[in-house]
Amino acid sequence: MKWIHILACAALLSATGCASQPQERTLEVDRVVADFPVGFSLVTAEPYQYVAYYDSAHVMTVAARRLDEDRWQYQKLPSKIGWDTHNYIAMKVDREGMIHLSGNMHATPLVYFRTERPHDITSFREIHRMTGQNESRVTYPRFMDGPNGTLIFQYRDGGSGDGNMIYNQYDYTTHQWSRLLDTPLLDGEGAMNAYPIGPAMGPDGYYHMLWVWRDTPDCATNHHLSYARSRDMVHWESVGGQAVTLPITIADSVLWIDPIPVRGGIINGAEDIGFDHQNRPLVTYYKYDSAGNSQAYVARWRDDRWQIAQLSDWNYRWDFQGYGSLGTFPIKIFPARPQDDGQVRIDYRHSQYGTGYWLVDEESLQVVAHETQNTEADVQNDIAQENPTELRKYPRQALDEGTSLPEDRTYRLEWETYPANRDRKRDGAPVEPSTLRLIEQSR
Repeated sequence: MKWIHILACAALLSATGCASQPQERTLEVDRVVADFPVGFSLVTAEPYQYVAYYDSAHVMTVAARRLDEDRWQYQKLPSKIGWDTHNYIAMKVDREGMIHLSGNMHATPLVYFRTERPHDITSFREIHRMTGQNESRVTYPRFMDGPNGTLIFQYRDGGSGDGNMIYNQYDYTTHQWSRLLDTPLLDGEGAMNAYPIGPAMGPDGYYHMLWVWRDTPDCATNHHLSYARSRDMVHWESVGGQAVTLPITIADSVLWIDPIPVRGGIINGAEDIGFDHQNRPLVTYYKYDSAGNSQAYVARWRDDRWQIAQLSDWNYRWDFQGYGSLGTFPIKIFPARPQDDGQVRIDYRHSQYGTGYWLVDEESLQVVAHETQNTEADVQNDIAQENPTELRKYPRQALDEGTSLPEDRTYRLEWETYPANRDRKRDGAPVEPSTLRLIEQSR
């Protein structure tokens, strides 16, 4: 397949103007499922590149190429997705070049593949167990780099409203998995489950983790925005440095940022974390205000408490509820980013108020400026689109998750799908597959 140049220099442009423009080119990967959105994975491990996705027949597939070649090699895997948006694919290339892949799970038995030869997708072998414990109701797989080059696998054991977060570690000598912790990290105790963001390494040398608890599969029952940090992924503490005994449960009130009640307007995925000039964590999120409208907030630890400030004054309520995947959220609050003069910038997208950002004083958390970049609706609310005759495909994207990347290029995946349909097959005529494309941008 040939590259399609998107922003190549036209002959009529001057040499100076051309040199100042970034260049993109597109390589088609395959035709893929477009009935509903589900996460794909792109991993660049120079000099190789891998894409994991569901093809037009819903079959889990891996495509591979050398970065200096345009030709893809394909490998089908014995796993076929139904209609569930939760069943994304996670992929990782370890330090020996073995490819680890997991996905197509929503409270179902573990699905895990690993290559037997470095960088060889034809050598994928299905492995039906990691540790053999708590692997019958798996959701949300994630491979991540831990301390000292440890390969860690994270997943939820159980279901929405009743689940635990489990962490395994990989032994490069035996090529076997074992528990990183002898207990779940987050334990719902049979009454709830946690939806974490992270853990992820911050600029201060800590792994940071946010989460909300949920009581039932109804997304309206999210509550209690919480935070913990760790140096080693084993020993965990509050933002104030108070150690907590594992597993972490709802009873650990020292970890609460904002004890938002059930039906208080926070949904899993509403929260995010950034940092100020002194590498102090700043947590952004949204919930209902006293009038019942959805508002944006920022929280920062100061004087032995979480200081919370409201950022927005919107006359809008996202009244989310129910089961299954909701599709595109109408509100997105991005992580805080340090700016000049002791300020941080917090961007947002809103289905009714468009896009914009706040400049916030990092000490007082007061808004010093508010800029609106687009007053028109920037985010499509897929939830409201209930009439099949009005449905259309929306763009999807997956960023490169590789850790061995070229210095002069970046990569991403792009494709289009219909909105989520609460994880059910859509009525009507079959949906035409879309084209999965790899976008290369020169720096």
